[in-house]
Amino acid sequence: MTIKKNYINGEWVNSSTGDTFETVNPAAPAEVVAEYQESGEKDAAAAVDAAADTKDLWGSTPAPERGAILHTAGNILADKKDELTAQLTREEGKTHAEAGGEVQRTIDIFHYYAQKARDLGGTVKSSSGRQTNLYTREEPVGVAALITPWNYPIAIPAWKIAPALAAGNTAAIKPATLVPGPVVAIVEALDEAGIPDGVINLVTGPGNTVGNELITHDRVDAVSFTGSSAVGEIVYDLTTEGGKRVQTEMGGKNPTIVTDSADIDAAAEIVANGVFGVTGQACTAGSRALVYEDVYDEFVAAVVDRAEAIEVGPGDEYDMGPQVNADELESTLEYIDIAKTQGATLATGGDEPDGARFGDGYFVNPTVFSDVGPNDRIAQEEVFGPVLSVTEVGGFEEAIEVANDVEYGLSASIITQDHTEANRFVADIEAGIAKVNEKTTGLELHVPFGGFKNSSSETWREQGDSGLDFYTIEKTVYENY
Repeated sequence: MTIKKNYINGEWVNSSTGDTFETVNPAAPAEVVAEYQESGEKDAAAAVDAAADTKDLWGSTPAPERGAILHTAGNILADKKDELTAQLTREEGKTHAEAGGEVQRTIDIFHYYAQKARDLGGTVKSSSGRQTNLYTREEPVGVAALITPWNYPIAIPAWKIAPALAAGNTAAIKPATLVPGPVVAIVEALDEAGIPDGVINLVTGPGNTVGNELITHDRVDAVSFTGSSAVGEIVYDLTTEGGKRVQTEMGGKNPTIVTDSADIDAAAEIVANGVFGVTGQACTAGSRALVYEDVYDEFVAAVVDRAEAIEVGPGDEYDMGPQVNADELESTLEYIDIAKTQGATLATGGDEPDGARFGDGYFVNPTVFSDVGPNDRIAQEEVFGPVLSVTEVGGFEEAIEVANDVEYGLSASIITQDHTEANRFVADIEAGIAKVNEKTTGLELHVPFGGFKNSSSETWREQGDSGLDFYTIEKTVYENY
């Protein structure tokens, strides 16, 4: 097996530590997928230095030229879509359909920002003087340190890398150690597309060494992080202490309100897709259903039917794949035990499936709890697995109160045929994403993404024009002629 290398200053290199680590297939943990560099602070510093030494060259490259490289990289990824889809399924555990959708989103992101690069430049304003041109210039921030998670291991890196490079920044990225392969594939595509040496740099290894060095290095100008709230708070504090621009996107405890005007079968389908898709391992997963009392029993029965119809197994053949590793599976099972202890009713699931196809994989059955109190831990804390808590509410006012009474505020949905309820929900919900008659997961790439409260630093949004805003800074020019 070929050991994957770091990419620093245009070269694929071994780490200074000489150590490596392996990734495994979460559906069959005995199967080693790949081996990577277990890098240290020295490697991360080299990546930052390479980016810093190249930032003026890349920043002065015409934006359409930068965009052309991104477009070519997107085409290279498109040519390898089937290969990348299979790789993502093996290393992260997603189903083939989920992995293919994520790879396609990555391709679309590169093509989108390739075109957006042409729009960069600034704005012209009318001056108070008769012989003065007044305009702004959009300039790159400088060196961006990017730290990305394992649950969307190719799409999230893409929506950080592509706008950063389009805007003229250079970057050093540390992917999650559980699933580094997709980021390696992105960097390989950029290398093949002709990215200049030092513009993009990749270092694999632990967060407490590589990640810490990236975010504290004095030549880094901006830090973009996606991951848990606990780690994100540390990243935010370290970054702001250094006077750097920072963007963090973190956890969620996302509600779906099901009203008495909803089509209950449709509502159950929407909620099931939102909580059980990608094995519940999404920060936008709809882990809470807040259901009006008049339709509560009907909804519970319907969503249990949906859960029990899901076929669990390896992602290349079945509807729902495994959790990414043993720790994530253990955490999910612990929350299931906690929910039972606190008095919730286990309506379905809650255990590991039996059968030859599961082997030693990290599988858990889709789980639904009913009779969940709004203050129960399973209703308050993020459970990064396929677990739905269903809480009965008396109506709209109580539903909104319960929906907002958590520390997170990422994504939220209401299922209703009442136009007034829908509009009040959009106005009153404390979430960065508000959806009507849709699941809480699933995002368009050309509109802002980000949360409220502990789901985000609430500093800068990602994706769309907002994704470019984070990586640019404006200069105002007064030209008296």
